[in-house]
Amino acid sequence: MRLRALLDTDALGLRLLGGEDELDRSVRGVMTTDLRDPSRYLSGGELVLTGLAWRRDAADSEPFVRILAGAGVAGLAAGEAELGDIPGDLVEACDRHRLPLFAVHETVAFATITEHVVRQVSGERAGDLAAVVDRHRRLMTSGPAGGGPEVVLDLLGSDLDLHAWVLSPTGRQIAGAGETSLPGPVGAALAGHHLAAMRSGRRAPHRATVEGTTYSLFPIRNSGRGAVPASGDVRESVLSDWLLAVEADAGDWPPARLDLLQGVTQLIAVERDRRDAARTVRRRLAQEVLELVQTGAQPAEIAARLRVAAPVLLPGLGAAPHWQVVVARVEWGGAEDRSAASAVPGGPVAQALLEEILVDPAVTGPDTADRIAVAHSGEEAVALVPLPAVTGPAADRGAGADDAHGEAHEDPTLHADVLLAAVREPLSAGLADDGRLTLGVSAAVHSPEGLRGALEEARHARRVAAARPGRVCAAGHHELASHVLLLPFVPDDVRRAFTARLLDPLRDYDRRHRAELIPTLEAFLDCDGSWTRCAARLHLHVNTLRYRVGRIEQLTGRDLSRLEDKLDFFLALRMS
Repeated sequence: MRLRALLDTDALGLRLLGGEDELDRSVRGVMTTDLRDPSRYLSGGELVLTGLAWRRDAADSEPFVRILAGAGVAGLAAGEAELGDIPGDLVEACDRHRLPLFAVHETVAFATITEHVVRQVSGERAGDLAAVVDRHRRLMTSGPAGGGPEVVLDLLGSDLDLHAWVLSPTGRQIAGAGETSLPGPVGAALAGHHLAAMRSGRRAPHRATVEGTTYSLFPIRNSGRGAVPASGDVRESVLSDWLLAVEADAGDWPPARLDLLQGVTQLIAVERDRRDAARTVRRRLAQEVLELVQTGAQPAEIAARLRVAAPVLLPGLGAAPHWQVVVARVEWGGAEDRSAASAVPGGPVAQALLEEILVDPAVTGPDTADRIAVAHSGEEAVALVPLPAVTGPAADRGAGADDAHGEAHEDPTLHADVLLAAVREPLSAGLADDGRLTLGVSAAVHSPEGLRGALEEARHARRVAAARPGRVCAAGHHELASHVLLLPFVPDDVRRAFTARLLDPLRDYDRRHRAELIPTLEAFLDCDGSWTRCAARLHLHVNTLRYRVGRIEQLTGRDLSRLEDKLDFFLALRMS
């Protein structure tokens, strides 16, 4: 703003005492001081407010004004509350140094002037920044030169001193300015506040206080070109839209600043559209594999499609990975609201949500979903998740086992409870009282032949999750590892998948080491767990039998002293 504008505001109570020719100077900020030498706190362009406590006699005015002029301040405003009229020696010193001087009426608080100037300066700076944001939007729309959302967030930080982050609907940080990251629990809490406010219909921006800090939350609306089409029903997009979290209270912001932040959200929406488009190839691959599996295609045809998918999803892996299947379903409304629920398609919503859930919450950034392929069919979404194969000594013991030295090997498989642990709270807020998310996770399969069973297993696990109370529920293959799955009413593919998961580690070990674990297991069960009779039948020493049984238990994670585990093995062997 210009100094001249201060005289146009009657509420400020300013009276010009000198420097009329310098009123076109720009004001960049305000500083209040009664120091005799405030130079260390001046950077130029300030309107300096003073109560004249530094002045003891007329000789003090000249050095004080000389310091201000040397620092390049825009002007000086002296209060009349302490001395009444402004001393003539101060007026003369300001004239000599061509420093505009204002008198502040005793009824006007310095805080009133400060607030007015800061608001005006912030508005003008916001207007300048808005032009930069608009130019940046055009760059991002026309080509890759924009630089991503981090650039505009850096502008907010440098020009308006606003710390801001782009968050996913689960609270995962997608972008932030500089190196300041938002802690995961804070992001999840902010996402929960945002989703609850969106479902309630409250007007944005939404205000939230987390751990004593106030944030303003701006929705980054879907443009209709992403996975979930925009519509009038907030339920179609609430679980997939990003949000902009700003560390500030926007309740008293001027319209110019609010308009600027709306422009920033539109700019980030353009970038989101671009990244959604980049997922098209992965979605198409998943859709093709899903259709082949569901239509009963030959394993060779499915394997060929997986060989195409593997380099896209796991670049540089070399060999074909293992795979897991995850099934998700989003349902709206209860029995009394079927018509409204049917108007909201669940498949696309579940697809976008599952893509977000499968991103590692410990990893920030927008491109961490490059290895996730999610299709949707009807009301459910199906994810094909590649897993690096476990190699080396750990492969003989099963992923996640400890070696002889006690060293743990990381298990790369997905676990249902872990997937939802960090996102259950915010998603529950978005689902409110009329939505449910249920999710099922299969075991890992090592060949195309196992994909159909894995899909049915994941669907069956999802149905188990759907039978539980709560807005966000999941079940995994570990919860299906029971002889109950071998009963006639369970789908054949699920039973075959269970049988293979239980016995395949033993078959693989026998093939590599000729250890005869499967024949040993059959004999042990036929002998009702009798060590002596089983050793005699196999012509083995009892210690050798104990070693083999121990290896069986280690490879399968089962305990052959438990009746339930014996029954699982007995039925699995009869079905194999």
